[in-house]
Amino acid sequence: MVENSKSILVIGGGVAGIQAALDLGDMGINVHLVEKRPCIGGKMAQLDKTFPTLDCSICILAPKLSECYRHPNITLHTLSEVQKVEGSSGQFSVEIFKRARYVKEDVCTGCGDCATVCPVRGVKNYFDVDLMTQAAAYIPFPSAVPPAYLVDKESCVYLNYGICGLCIQACGAEAIDFTQTDTSLTLDNISSIIVAAGYSLIEDTVPLKKFGYKKYKNVISALEFERLICASGPLEGHLKRLSDGKEPKKIAFLQCVGSRDERNKDYCSSICCMYTTKEAMIAYEHDNNLETYVFYIDMRAGGKGFQKFLHRGEDEYNIKYIKSKIAQISVDNKGNPKLVYENYDTNKIEQLKVDLVVLATCIIPPEGIDELAISLGIELDENKFIKTNPFYPMETTREGIYVCGCVHEPMDIPRSVAEASSAAAKAAELVRGGEF
Repeated sequence: MVENSKSILVIGGGVAGIQAALDLGDMGINVHLVEKRPCIGGKMAQLDKTFPTLDCSICILAPKLSECYRHPNITLHTLSEVQKVEGSSGQFSVEIFKRARYVKEDVCTGCGDCATVCPVRGVKNYFDVDLMTQAAAYIPFPSAVPPAYLVDKESCVYLNYGICGLCIQACGAEAIDFTQTDTSLTLDNISSIIVAAGYSLIEDTVPLKKFGYKKYKNVISALEFERLICASGPLEGHLKRLSDGKEPKKIAFLQCVGSRDERNKDYCSSICCMYTTKEAMIAYEHDNNLETYVFYIDMRAGGKGFQKFLHRGEDEYNIKYIKSKIAQISVDNKGNPKLVYENYDTNKIEQLKVDLVVLATCIIPPEGIDELAISLGIELDENKFIKTNPFYPMETTREGIYVCGCVHEPMDIPRSVAEASSAAAKAAELVRGGEF
């Protein structure tokens, strides 16, 4: 760590939080990066490719993960959440609650022997959106940072009943430590705070049930589609239907599911038009005979090269865009979804039978945002995103606390990264006094 006693706290280990931490660390400033998940990377780590370049997502992110982990000025606090913030701008004191990993993070070699011998199977895998299960001892994904396994407390036989212990015997590095407990630590001399807590998705709720989500196996969310088609996902990149394992030949992508709807969320999620086109492109690259249909209300593509990207999808990837609203989805006796919709171009009620339906679900504030806002002493807007100064969008309602990324409004990865650098520059002023 550098000698300066002042530090900056970054809340959230997604791409925005990572970028802010790296920028600050490179300035020679101490950074504490707090992430509630077992590893950093956020939603970007779960994606197959990014738009509008169709670059491999993890290929972009992995070097940042590694650099963040090894940076001498960055301290990672995974499985951790901010509980209380006291003080004022330039001199915050922050209390952090850290859950036990039950594996010594600095000793684990990542060999996976503990997972191999673990008798408990069927534990939900959040990284693969619960599409596959895992052992009670696990690592979220192969390139996870920190590169250490952990034990699921709720499922572990040893932690619940005091029997088993096969992982202890199998671990040659002696990294398993069931004496670990949940702890709290206090960080003093925090000059400023950057909130990069990311977002959640409006899944398994009324807006999705309307379209048969969780009822019909061949109706899935966009994030589930990302994991199914990703080479590191449960199907190893070979897209198949969850109902019968068949490769889909016709896919319908539905826009604005839960958003732009007065009964649910009346705002636009900003990125759905683009990532849907990206997903349709990726699917077409897997099968050039594939038919894809995008049902949309309006196409919104405001970023650099975004309109060109949409046209490319239509011209080169055989994507058919249909301006419409879906009235109903049902399935036939083979599980094939049938869509009933109003076609705005023909003013007719039409039907289409497909093999798979993908729902572009609404971006919502991250889970626990109300508690976090209370802890930080900041305000939320009417949609529960963090409220910011309209003329200085990195500034929250409390001096010394800044924000970047989707925690204050939906946005794409490039903008999140740009905002992260901006927030880092603002936060650094309180440490360096404008001198760099």
